[in-house]
Amino acid sequence: MAATPSSQIPNYELAGELKIGQVGIANLRVRTLDVAQLAQEMRERVARAPKLFARAAVIVDFGGLAATPDAATARALLEGLKDAGVLPVALAYGSSDNEKLAVELGLPLLAKFRAQYESSAEAAAPAPAPQAASAPSPQAAPEPAAPPPRSAAPAPGGEPGMIQATPVRSGQQIYADNRDLTVLTTVGAGAEVIADGSVHIYGALRGRALAGAQGNEKARIFCREFHAELVAVAGHYKVLDEIPKDLHGKAVQVWLEKEELKIAALQ
Repeated sequence: MAATPSSQIPNYELAGELKIGQVGIANLRVRTLDVAQLAQEMRERVARAPKLFARAAVIVDFGGLAATPDAATARALLEGLKDAGVLPVALAYGSSDNEKLAVELGLPLLAKFRAQYESSAEAAAPAPAPQAASAPSPQAAPEPAAPPPRSAAPAPGGEPGMIQATPVRSGQQIYADNRDLTVLTTVGAGAEVIADGSVHIYGALRGRALAGAQGNEKARIFCREFHAELVAVAGHYKVLDEIPKDLHGKAVQVWLEKEELKIAALQ
């Protein structure tokens, strides 16, 4: 059979272009399966900060419960969250029961939060036995399902932080993977800056700043002029309405202390 001349091969164009990027999605860690209380708490969050949470995408995480809920209870929770004003889009990765539940609900599973929330029993589970006689000792073996440690030795010369020299405008998101982020100018309202390390902003912060995005509780946020819509360190957050008014417009630092988010003026 003769080959089709290249000039006669149809030129197909993709109807949609798929890319994978960094997306900021809230994670709801369910600690008590009280649908009414969970919905009310979310309704209050939306009321306090509608620009941040109204119709916000939310991942539902059942890993904090002793047992995975049944499909009927989970559906009731999803509906309660929708009525409260947010949009549940996925379940957080968990057990095999959790995976079956996701299938029943027609939702995807996202594994991003597993390393931060897995139980101490899971974290302590031994790694598979090495096959090679010269395999590293258990102390040197990585923990299963855990991300690379953020304190890993840097490359020769040191791993530089990411520097953003131009203003971060509304709708933009800047992400510093496994390093600090320094913004030399401003972060506008509706913009978002995220770092696995600390965030340093030498202008006004009017949007959102998230440090320790992969769970680093030692990360901090520093900014010269504080008007933030939201600040977060290792998932612990506060919105502007929850922050003392005497800090608005000031130079501040934000850090975690015993799982409580602290904000104080820089001297």
